[in-house]
Amino acid sequence: MALGMIAAFWAVSVLLVLTPGADWAYAITAGLRYRSVLPAVSGLLAGYLLITVVVAAGAAAVITSTPGALTVLTLAGAGYLAYLGITTILNPPVPQAHNSTENTSTLSQVARGTMISGLNPKALLLFLALLPQFTDPSAAWPLTIQLIALGGLHMLMCAIVYTGVGTSSRALLRARPAAAKIVARCSGVAMTAISIGLLAEQAVHL
Repeated sequence: MALGMIAAFWAVSVLLVLTPGADWAYAITAGLRYRSVLPAVSGLLAGYLLITVVVAAGAAAVITSTPGALTVLTLAGAGYLAYLGITTILNPPVPQAHNSTENTSTLSQVARGTMISGLNPKALLLFLALLPQFTDPSAAWPLTIQLIALGGLHMLMCAIVYTGVGTSSRALLRARPAAAKIVARCSGVAMTAISIGLLAEQAVHL
């Protein structure tokens, strides 16, 4: 793959990752609620890995062309985001002491992150529209490998930024529980607003 094409995709990827959304909200929540943000971030990355594999396999085109498939995916993703958002608003996390952590298993944290990113229909459509634009059919690498490589680069940026967001939220808000609750509730509002936006978009197309 041409280095210029990879650099162009990297620049777009950075801008996308730096835009706050449901991923940021979950990273902040994990930073305040759990001893480590790594399980939550790993889950977010697993969701993007799933989307990358789906796009590389060509399954995304089938999903978008199958009547009702994307609607079901959108409703599932919106419903889950709404659940997380409302739960966070009603029960905002606060920074935990170093020797204390919420009774949530590592697997549950990973699964929640995977569902947040993996059930995001906008991410699926974004990957479907974005990744192919930075591939080269005449390159030595097969198209599938190029798509996976670009998806991997995006996941690397996600890992760096989301880990920093989660860790920073804990470091900055550990001694400020009141501020931590406000930030957490704002994250919950963001997730709820995203879910409402997804539902409203579907309602317009019905």
